[in-house]
Amino acid sequence: MTTRSRRQFLATSLQAGLALPALQVLEGVARAGPAPLLRDRSLAARFRDLRRHFIFEYYPWYGGPPGYAHWDFWDRHPPLDIASRYMPRLGAYDVRAKAVLEPQARWIADAGVGAIALSWWGRGSDQDANVPYVMDVMKDHDVKVTFALEPYADYRGQRYASDILYLIEQYGDKRGWDAFLVLKNEDGSEGPVFKGFRCILPRESTDCHGVTRPVDDYTPDAVWRAQTDGLRDALRRDFDHVTLLADSLEFARTPASGFDGIGIYDNNVGPETYAGYAAGASRAGLLFSFNVNPGFDSIVPRTIPDCYAPPAFVPAAAGLDFARADDRERAAQLSQQRIVDSFAGTVQVQTDPALTNARRGFFLVYINSFNEWHEGHAFEPMKDAADLTPAERSLGYHNPARGDYRLATLGRLVQGVLAGGGGSFDRRPRRGLSWPA
Repeated sequence: MTTRSRRQFLATSLQAGLALPALQVLEGVARAGPAPLLRDRSLAARFRDLRRHFIFEYYPWYGGPPGYAHWDFWDRHPPLDIASRYMPRLGAYDVRAKAVLEPQARWIADAGVGAIALSWWGRGSDQDANVPYVMDVMKDHDVKVTFALEPYADYRGQRYASDILYLIEQYGDKRGWDAFLVLKNEDGSEGPVFKGFRCILPRESTDCHGVTRPVDDYTPDAVWRAQTDGLRDALRRDFDHVTLLADSLEFARTPASGFDGIGIYDNNVGPETYAGYAAGASRAGLLFSFNVNPGFDSIVPRTIPDCYAPPAFVPAAAGLDFARADDRERAAQLSQQRIVDSFAGTVQVQTDPALTNARRGFFLVYINSFNEWHEGHAFEPMKDAADLTPAERSLGYHNPARGDYRLATLGRLVQGVLAGGGGSFDRRPRRGLSWPA
């Protein structure tokens, strides 16, 4: 890298009376070596920065008037008719506005979540331009920022290493490491973590008509391996390690491509599958992160493309009629139970001493998502049903009676783990939504 290493930055800051605790941690690790991994200790005892190990997927792509970027996805007409089954509490907002970012950062921090992963679509994109706005406010609320690298171009696999070096230099070095996530493992070793989408792909795909075509953004495993190896070489003096995760369930090609593990985004991958996939990842020597999610309730295109199949509501439920208030509440209860089940599932496999994460002292939970409103899995509060305007009701939004139920449920679960427990839950509610104990 062309700028000072992170360790050099901390050493310089120390001379100015800054960053003493951070430097002492680095020096202590260097003197003492890896700490013993005590499997009978709580997560709170094992990870000094446990809040940082819970990461919201965050989408910095929303714009306000006149264009209403992304709120107009698939032929919607904001600010009333938006690209979501739910009306957010903040309406069709501009992610650059401090009046939006301030409550969002408070909601994230109050839930006990200590980091966000920004959906990133390449240098020069609108999402890249919006990063400083988000980081400035998150910093003020002690929420760290990392990145989820999106498939922004067919050739992006060839730029993987340079993209990550750009992110580290631009939003780590140049900002004095004020908000960039550097995650600590159980032994105190530290480094950044990045997740990539659509990394491990087939060469070809066959459509609904039986026509087989090349996959445009396919990247050969050897190219990925050259990129991941080169990146680690470039960062070797800056961090103890860098953790590179692929959104993949391919347990041969993922390690061959040089990724450290898997970070699963798809909310259709249910918690009942986590144990089996975690075992498969462990056999391949991979770390793993399965998400906490409320399910899936996506909008559909108003102009249906060829071969399109509308996605089902997740978790599966027969006979839901969202025109009925009772069914909207039933959907919310199903969504709440999915949060609980996925939370319990990911914590269980990540603390299993027989599997890779516990053996290596690694723990990481992505929460999908804070604000991906198109797919209907936002934890960001939506409007209470009673607060919808008559015009909003006429558009059939799915808002339940309590618009913050997802965030409230998650917060109680996370806070329970931060306090040294496991996050118990009443699974037999007599009426309406129930809450973690």
